[in-house]
Amino acid sequence: MEKDVMNHSTLIDAISKQKQDIKVSIALKEESQRFTQLLFNALFDQATDAEKALVELEVLFLKIRDLACPQIKGKPCKTWEDFTQHIPELFCSLKKDAMAIYTNDPAAQSIEEVYLAYPGFFAIAVYRMAREFLQLRLPLIPRLMTEYAHQLTGIDIHPGAQIGNSFFIDHGTGIVIGETAEIHDNVKMYQGVTLGALKVEKQLKDIKRHPTIKKNVVIYANASILGGETVIGENCIIGGNTWLTESVSKNSIVINTSEVQVISKLDHEDE
Repeated sequence: MEKDVMNHSTLIDAISKQKQDIKVSIALKEESQRFTQLLFNALFDQATDAEKALVELEVLFLKIRDLACPQIKGKPCKTWEDFTQHIPELFCSLKKDAMAIYTNDPAAQSIEEVYLAYPGFFAIAVYRMAREFLQLRLPLIPRLMTEYAHQLTGIDIHPGAQIGNSFFIDHGTGIVIGETAEIHDNVKMYQGVTLGALKVEKQLKDIKRHPTIKKNVVIYANASILGGETVIGENCIIGGNTWLTESVSKNSIVINTSEVQVISKLDHEDE
C-alpha cells in the first residue's frame, strides 16, 4: 500500500514538472472554439439573439485574450472594440463568399443551403474571423480557430494566408492553404487542392513559401501548387491532379496528360 502511495506521488510530481515546462491551456482551445461557433451563429443564425450573443462574446474575447497573453491581463490593449469595429466589413466579405458559392455551384438550391450545409463556406468564415485576431497580433487564437474549422470540415486554411473577395470552395475536403499563400478575388477551388511550400525548413519561417493565385483562377480537384515564387496568372484553369512548381502566365489552361487505359474484362478473359 505504501509503495502504491509513493508511486502515485511520484507520478503527480512528474506530471506537475512537465506542466511547468509546457504551459499549455486546454481552456484556451475550448473557449476559442466556443467563441468561433457563437460568432458564426450571431452573424447568420436567426434564432441567435445578436445582442445577447455580443455580450457573451465580449466576455469570451477577454477570457481568451488573457489566456493567450497573460502578461497583458487587465491592461487596456487588444480590446473588444478593436475587434467589433471590423465585424460589418467581415459580414460583408462573407456575404460575397456565400454568393460566389451559390452562383457557381449548380447543386446549390438556395443561399440558405450555402450558409447551413457547405463546409467550404464555414471554413472560409472561420478563416476570416481568425484573420481579425491575427491583425490584433493575438497569438495562438487564430490557429485554434482555423483548426476548429479544419476538424469539422477537413479544410485547412492558415490564418496568415491572404484571401481576396468572393472565394469559392466546393466540397473542400483535403484542401490545404499555407501561411504565406495569396489568393486574389473570384478564385474557385475544389477538394484536395494544396497551396504548399517546396521546402519545409524552420529557417524559412519569415520567407514567402506558398504560391500566389491571381484573380478569376479555377483550380480543380487534387492539384498541388507549390513554392513562394510560383504565380498563377489571371483567368487560368488548373486541371485536376496537376503538380506545379513554376509560374503560369495568365489566360492559360494547365492539364494533366497522364494516360488512362480502359481494358475490357471480357476481351481479357478470351485470351
